[in-house]
Amino acid sequence: MSILISCFVIVLGFGVVFGNGDELNIYEIKKGDFSVKITNYGARIVSVVLPDKNGKLADVVLGYDTIKDYMNDTCYFGAIVGRVGNRIGGAKFTLNGTVYKLDANEGTSMLHGGKKGFSQVAWKVKNHVKNGPSPSITLTYHSVDGEEGFPGDVLTSVTYAIIEPYKLSVKMKAKASKKATPVNLAQHSYWNLGGHNTGNILSDELQIFASHITPVDKKLIPTGKFVSVKATPYDFLEPRVIKGPIKELPNGSRGYDINYVVDGRDGIKMKPIAVVYNKKSGRVMKLSANTPGVQLYTGNYINDVRGKNGYVYKPHAALCLETQGFPDSVNHPNFPSQIVYPGKSYRHFMMFTFSIKK
Repeated sequence: MSILISCFVIVLGFGVVFGNGDELNIYEIKKGDFSVKITNYGARIVSVVLPDKNGKLADVVLGYDTIKDYMNDTCYFGAIVGRVGNRIGGAKFTLNGTVYKLDANEGTSMLHGGKKGFSQVAWKVKNHVKNGPSPSITLTYHSVDGEEGFPGDVLTSVTYAIIEPYKLSVKMKAKASKKATPVNLAQHSYWNLGGHNTGNILSDELQIFASHITPVDKKLIPTGKFVSVKATPYDFLEPRVIKGPIKELPNGSRGYDINYVVDGRDGIKMKPIAVVYNKKSGRVMKLSANTPGVQLYTGNYINDVRGKNGYVYKPHAALCLETQGFPDSVNHPNFPSQIVYPGKSYRHFMMFTFSIKK
């Protein structure tokens, strides 16, 4: 899939300037030896650096060296994707009697908001505190009525904050004005707890607190059904090393790219989503969120992508755990609604907790 950027860019020092005057930069938040870097291009996480069991620091997310590289990215490395993340079948939906035709950018479907989704735009930096007791950065984006085919204006914000040593909070919020519209944001970082340049994640241990998945058709669009994971390669209710069950997936599958129905009630309260453990480094990542679903993606289509420091990423170089509303929910009345009405708010909270297991 190719992505077109309609405006020219000017490179000035470390930053980049869009033809429309928006300046792109990289910002850091840091507490002790735990640091996170973010760019306002797509509100992306650029790096997450923390120690292993021996105190050695490593960057545990895939990415690039420069902002210009991110502007040519087709993998959505580290991005906030939207207005609607994941897929919308047929790139259309009906809302209040009106059919909305969207920007199809994956065959006949829309993926991650279209060619100019939230991952491909300049966000404004509202607040940035690099260090101290509460390091954080808040970025905002105003999506206009008709953008990529979606109805109504949407005011969006994301706040990345280090709230405790080795705890990263992500808070995504959105408000619709004048028209109802679907909103389903996702944070699309690719995680390799051994380090971004250490090969694949097949030896990592994974646990997902979900008893069901939403199966998909050949175009990766949900069928609308719910299927139990028990006695299938999708069962991660108990911790499993990924390289075992991934071999048992149906023929033709390159790896995992599926939405899990997270156990527990949906709403404002946080609930456990997943745990990843890299034995060699000893790093553990626990993820909690307030969403009904999480997409497990094992980087199946990362094909010789040149990343940080020239390291070449290959299939399964990392995994994504994208908490979300269910894919294509606008076309499945039995799925939890992702429609945001004027005056109402969308709230999507995530918490990444990192630790060491020796």
